[in-house]
Amino acid sequence: MHKMHIPASNGSKRSNMLKYSTLAILSVFSIEVFLGLVAGSLAILSDGLHAFFDTLSSLMLFISLQASIKPPDEEHMYGHEKFEPLGGLIGGFVLIVLAIITALEAISGILRGEPHINMDLSLAGFIALAYTLSIDLLRMFIFRSSFKDSSPTIKAGFYHAISDMGSTLIALLGYWLSTYGVIYGDYLASLTLSALLIFLSAKFVRDNIMELSDVAPKGAILKVKEEISNVSGDLFTCENLRIRRSGGKIFIRATLKVPDYMSLDEAHKITTEIEKNITRALGDTDILFHIEPCGIGGMRTEKFIEDIVSEIEGVTSVHDVNLTYYNRKVYATLHVQVEPTMPLSEAHALAERIEKKILNSITNVGNVLVHIEPSNIELERGHVMDEDEIDRLAQIVVKKYGDGLKIKRIATYIANGRRYINIECVSLREIPVEEAHKISSEIEDTIREKISNVIVTVHMETDDVKGMREIVS
Repeated sequence: MHKMHIPASNGSKRSNMLKYSTLAILSVFSIEVFLGLVAGSLAILSDGLHAFFDTLSSLMLFISLQASIKPPDEEHMYGHEKFEPLGGLIGGFVLIVLAIITALEAISGILRGEPHINMDLSLAGFIALAYTLSIDLLRMFIFRSSFKDSSPTIKAGFYHAISDMGSTLIALLGYWLSTYGVIYGDYLASLTLSALLIFLSAKFVRDNIMELSDVAPKGAILKVKEEISNVSGDLFTCENLRIRRSGGKIFIRATLKVPDYMSLDEAHKITTEIEKNITRALGDTDILFHIEPCGIGGMRTEKFIEDIVSEIEGVTSVHDVNLTYYNRKVYATLHVQVEPTMPLSEAHALAERIEKKILNSITNVGNVLVHIEPSNIELERGHVMDEDEIDRLAQIVVKKYGDGLKIKRIATYIANGRRYINIECVSLREIPVEEAHKISSEIEDTIREKISNVIVTVHMETDDVKGMREIVS
């Protein structure tokens, strides 16, 4: 499993942005209300009211961000990132309210048709608007520099700054026109901006609702599947894929079906590379992949190859199929029995048909090597032998050493396609270790000659153990 978390420094940076932005908006509210009253400008007072609502909105965003950067706990095991889109949702609704208020004020101003400007103190209004415009530009620059982290809170702050600058420009235009006797231009511009703000805010609200309802981020599903396919060379298949965003983090859960001939280390190595590529493409992620080995058609891959090769005309039997995964490729070897009288040229053509069949049936095969042999030879039966046959074979091998050697126990099992045979022998007389080792090695070699793909271990001891049984399998 590969996990990446938001560094504390990133959360602190965002928190500081919102904190200073909130203080800056509060100063705008204070200056615009005071100088707006002095200048008698309704436009400046409206912009000051806008700043007051933005102060409340930014304060809510700041509180939500502080909650979102807390580490996971027993009650919030996935962290607190959901507080952040919740704060963004609130901020979006506030923007809609502000846009409606601005539109209503514009309509009201048009209906009244009367300016309220104090011409003797008009300079105070321009000073207030110049200060407000500089603060808006500063906030836009600060938020835009961190816009790439895809934080809903940062986006809300950036959109607030845009709306504030638009409102300030409208107020500046309306105030300037009013000082020259034109009272309708700023109202019409205000209505246009209000409509745009409502559209952008509604879209922003929708995005946060989608995130709170755990809708998968756009393009994330395709990117995850693409990385799994590209890195694994189409050897891995993805099932039960689950993706959701929470704040700035994307949570990814999936089951990866890996070929049964691939070792756990190899599968883990490829999976780690997949996780790194996904994180590089999507940013902050929390990834958990469950690895499951799988064959083809509900059977082990070796058995699948045996079945499809056995169907080819001219093949008598198939055995000792071996698959090796190396350097992102699959290498297959197998033994195929044919009629002893088959000409070598026909046998070679048959081997080529077998190779083509395997290449078309299995993904990413590097090479297929077919060993052709006559069907009249006696095969080493390998792990297909049952335990009774193995017991009889072991007894025959031990009998050559006379009555002085007995079998105490035989333990046999199959793991990873190989037969393991553990034999405990008892010597009825005291013998040197050198002789005991020689007998053990001879028994192991003899059994290996009779059974292919087997690991044999023989243990020797003297007859001083009570309850000896000749065979316990």
